[in-house]
Amino acid sequence: MKPKEILVFGASGQIGRHLIRKLTKNNYKVVAVTRNIHQKGYILKTQANPGYLEIVELPYFNIDKIKNLLEECSICINLIGILFEKKNNNFKNIHSDFPDLLSKFSAKKNIEKLIHLSSLGIEKSIDSNYAISKLDGENKIKHNFNRSIILKPSIVYSVDDNFTTNFMTLLNRLPFMPLYYEGKTKFSPIHVTDLAQIIFDAVQGKVNEQTIECIGPEILSFKEIILKLLKNIDKKRLLIPLPLAFAKTLAKIFEIMPNPLITVDQINLLKYDNIASGKYKTNFDLGLAANRIFDEEIKKYSFNWRDGGQYSRDKFLNKN
Repeated sequence: MKPKEILVFGASGQIGRHLIRKLTKNNYKVVAVTRNIHQKGYILKTQANPGYLEIVELPYFNIDKIKNLLEECSICINLIGILFEKKNNNFKNIHSDFPDLLSKFSAKKNIEKLIHLSSLGIEKSIDSNYAISKLDGENKIKHNFNRSIILKPSIVYSVDDNFTTNFMTLLNRLPFMPLYYEGKTKFSPIHVTDLAQIIFDAVQGKVNEQTIECIGPEILSFKEIILKLLKNIDKKRLLIPLPLAFAKTLAKIFEIMPNPLITVDQINLLKYDNIASGKYKTNFDLGLAANRIFDEEIKKYSFNWRDGGQYSRDKFLNKN
């Protein structure tokens, strides 16, 4: 029997790479779309069993090419997202217009389903352009295509992420760590392997909910996350609550950088908790476990930020 063909946009990110391994290992044919095949192609090629992965370059949203790709697929998965705006990569284009386009074409081509990755905790974030664009994208998909599944994860972490790894780098280099909103913002971190499994279950038809909030087994405040990271890299740092006005002024300076450490929009977003809202069912409600514990998982790769690197592992494990 011919395997189902899965079209994946945003395939080269941490979620995409884990998902491709999961899909191809289970005999799904994957067409992975990337903006730059020369930069990302060699990484993607290592993720799949031979013969189960095709890599397609799409440097910009070519409507005809997207239509042709959807002609051949059974299921489309959209993982594309950005944390800050840069030139033509703005929130509206990426989080609102592209999902709108994709869902309209999915309906026209009558594919089996569209799985779209959004974000948790965006409904109340009325002063964040990131959140506004994400929510607009969700609404457009729901309106355009009734066989869509929208997944809304909290922070997704792993050794390949841009969250724990960036913060461990900062904590390793800086003598202090600023706390926004006194570090009280709450999160339900989910490991990328657990999220990839939830997406895989959606591909297999094990869930029928149109919107699912994807959370890990814990609720942690931002301050608790920072303290866990400090413990695991064996560092002590001052944690300093920053006045909001000063924090935003500093963020405006960071925004000049090609890859800003934080933006004003992200500070606005940090005002709101990133935990289950109660509006939609969670993966736990649907029997889709995500049981990896934050502290246990970051311990597996945090040695990279300790003095001595991998040679500190035995000493650190004995100490704990």
